[in-house]
This record gives sequence, C-alpha cells and structure tokens, in this order.
Amino acid sequence: MTLRLSKALAVLAMALLASLVTFNNITDYSTNFVFVQHVFMMDTRPPESALAYRAITSPLVHHAGYVAIIALELLTALLCTIGGVRMLRSLRSARAAFRNAKQFAIAGLSLGFLTWQVIFMSVAGEWFAMWMSETWNASQSAFRFHITLLAVLIYVALPNDA
Repeated sequence: MTLRLSKALAVLAMALLASLVTFNNITDYSTNFVFVQHVFMMDTRPPESALAYRAITSPLVHHAGYVAIIALELLTALLCTIGGVRMLRSLRSARAAFRNAKQFAIAGLSLGFLTWQVIFMSVAGEWFAMWMSETWNASQSAFRFHITLLAVLIYVALPNDA
C-alpha cells in the first residue's frame, strides 16, 4: 500500500504544479502574455539569425496561443487531480481496480508532458528559437516541468503496485 500511496501523492504533486502554473498564468495574464508575445515575434533573437521568417506578429494569434497553453495546463491539472483522488480511493482495492484508477492520472501526466515538451521545448524552443533569447527563454523551466512529469508518468505506469 505504501507504493500505491506514493504514486497517488506523486500524481497529486503534479496536479498542484499544473494548478499553480495555471493560476499564475490567469491571475498574471499580462505579464506572462508578454513572454508568449516575444517568443512568437522572435524579436530578441540575434539579428544575424536567418529564422526571422517564422515570426508571428498577430496579437490575435498571440492571445489564442496563450489561451491554448492555459487550457492545456488546466486540463493537465484537472486530469491529474481526478487521477490522484481516484488512486487514493483505490488504495486498498484489488490490483485491477487500482490499475484502472490510474487512467486519469496517466492521461493528465501524458498531456502535461506533451504540453511542456511539444509547445515549450519543440515549438517555442526550436521553431521560434526561444533558446536564442537571453531575455525570453523558458527552456530550463520547461525542461524541469516536462522531465518531472515524464518521471512521474513512468513511475505511475509501472505495474508494480501490488
């Protein structure tokens, strides 16, 4: 039962992280929006970079992208919360019931991993060359988030919760 409890609490820890990120992005929309805007506009990359053709300057696209990010973060938080609670409720259940209770957690952890890996590391980091910016670069934070989500996902998905 200790292993099951550990997995449930790890999922709830990821739910807390995603909830706090979502809360911060909603309550401090303008500050965090500026970050997204600069990444889309690619305006802080070195001028000798030939990647400027990828820049998007439309404020409508900037807002749509930011709202989509917030929605994915919120959905990650909700799925992880539901999954963690279901896992807690199934701590003393049969193996199959506990394995079934992990499905929302696995979905939330997978979505969180994909959000930070695809949106922040791949799209923002590489396509919009966020890594080139000394000011608007979230690569390290995104790496910390997506690797932690992946580690918890692997841990939870392991079938060792007898």
